[in-house]
Amino acid sequence: MVITYDPQQNVAYIRLREKRAEVETLRSSDTLNIDLAPDGTVYGSEILNADEQLALGADGTLVLADQARGKTHEVTLS
Repeated sequence: MVITYDPQQNVAYIRLREKRAEVETLRSSDTLNIDLAPDGTVYGSEILNADEQLALGADGTLVLADQARGKTHEVTLS
């Protein structure tokens, strides 16, 4: 999985797998688009207005949590 963030556009993309085919983008809401393969496999999700949707802190920090291991990692996106 790869998470990218463009602070100028305020857009995040969560890529679950490499695109190997043309995708269909489904608009789930005003702030979420989902990319699907022809077989229905989810490639990734585009998050618009990402700072609010991802609840980034004032310093642009995103916290990634591994609940199975009880560990967290902070990433500054801004």
